[in-house]
Amino acid sequence: MEEEIQFILDSTKESMHNALLHLEKKLANIRAGKASPAMLSGVMVDYYGSPTPLNQVANVNTPDGMTISIQPWEKTMIPEIEKGIHGANLGFNPMNNGESVIINVPPLTEERRRELAKQAKAESEEAKIGVRNDRKNANNEIKNLDVSEDMQKNLEIDVQELTDNHIKKIDDMYAKKESEIMTV
Repeated sequence: MEEEIQFILDSTKESMHNALLHLEKKLANIRAGKASPAMLSGVMVDYYGSPTPLNQVANVNTPDGMTISIQPWEKTMIPEIEKGIHGANLGFNPMNNGESVIINVPPLTEERRRELAKQAKAESEEAKIGVRNDRKNANNEIKNLDVSEDMQKNLEIDVQELTDNHIKKIDDMYAKKESEIMTV
């Protein structure tokens, strides 16, 4: 019985932690004014007929806060890389100099900053929903255990504490991202 209880708590904690990791990835893709290779993490390039992530056909780096430099391993990939960036619909205008692809990241307008903050808020709400669903699943499993009512209540309190901790972490991640986005 003790092992079953521990399993429920551990799997719930792991699920909630995965929601945090997912949110972290989503927030990294939301641009906050400064150029970052993560901005292009969703870009797929046609590499000899198969869609391939950009970072597997080129070196992506940021020489300064407003520029992303993409150095392909094969020069023949430059047009495909440009096509992939346009196709990803990120609002970037790639330029190539025959050797590499360069993207100048324009400064964000106030309106765009608000949009991005809203997007970050939506992502954090999704994560909260995931955490709450994990709580609900854990509580359902606890109800099915053959333990005393007091024990059930104590376990539900433990699950609620886990939930509160993860929700607080999500709020902190969002607050940090929002201030990053809104800082000019």
